[in-house]
Amino acid sequence: CAQQVFRCFRAVERVGDKITGAAGPLFVTLGVVLLSVGAGCFFEVVRPTLPLPWLTTPICILIAFNLFMHYFWVCLVPPGYVSLLDSPRGRGSGWLWAKPKTRGVPLSAEGMRWSEEVIITKANVTRCKKCKILRPEERAHHCRICNKCILKYDHHCPVRVNQCVGLHNERHFVLFLVYMSVATFCYAISGWRCILAALGLTSDDAWPYYSPPVFFIATYVLSVVLCLAVTIMTSWHIWGIACGETSVESADHVQYRRTATERGETFVNSYDLGKRNNLMLFFNVGPDGYPLYTLLFPFRIEPYTDGWSWARRPGHERHSGVREGEELTDPEDEA
Repeated sequence: CAQQVFRCFRAVERVGDKITGAAGPLFVTLGVVLLSVGAGCFFEVVRPTLPLPWLTTPICILIAFNLFMHYFWVCLVPPGYVSLLDSPRGRGSGWLWAKPKTRGVPLSAEGMRWSEEVIITKANVTRCKKCKILRPEERAHHCRICNKCILKYDHHCPVRVNQCVGLHNERHFVLFLVYMSVATFCYAISGWRCILAALGLTSDDAWPYYSPPVFFIATYVLSVVLCLAVTIMTSWHIWGIACGETSVESADHVQYRRTATERGETFVNSYDLGKRNNLMLFFNVGPDGYPLYTLLFPFRIEPYTDGWSWARRPGHERHSGVREGEELTDPEDEA
């Protein structure tokens, strides 16, 4: 009986996924409209009130540029499918592609060479039970909405980006959250005097801007709410990155730790190289990666790996405290 109830809930969940997936383009369009209206109200109403315009204006433009471009990239760049036909095909050309510090570094047999000091090990290969293709056992999961296996699957985001977040677009997703937090914080802090004028609580009765007061009030309130919500979400994602785990892995590791503790063992995440190294690997910056200024401009860069090999802790080719056969499978496989 419990199994049948579980299957019913799973069926309802699939219907919900199809509905949100079909409405994904509408959600993305709504997001672009809200971002555009908010940016327009800010630059027309709030920006002229800021001190030192020669300094604050370029900073505001840079934040807005990063916000829009990272949102564009996370919606446009495929997350990295196991199938080579659907995956990005390496570094492109053009000024939007950043240049690594070390040029001409070849790909090794274990994946993309990021640093000689990092130990790269190849992932075991298994066959997906759903799409029947070979995939790396570690960090690749089947998305039931896309019906494809995603390299370094983090989550499917039907509302904000209308696709999965994975190996090739997760960096843009996280930086979009970072710049969204910064932008909404700046809006909330610097626009409080203008909100009083929009509400008619100041001595100036006339509203001297093209943007209607109701638009400014709505975007300001939305910015305050998003500042709180997105900052919490951003902090959670960055903490997971610093711990060397994806959203899916953070939930799996709770079970792994519990299982290891019951046996008197200690679970060790083999992908955790230390918080500093984890962050550098994720953003692919450092001596043998890309320059730090790539965090301040929305450049396209390659991940440090091809998704079939991963950097691991020295002496750990797999997680400690987890025995073979105890790894959690895709939710679809368990249904």
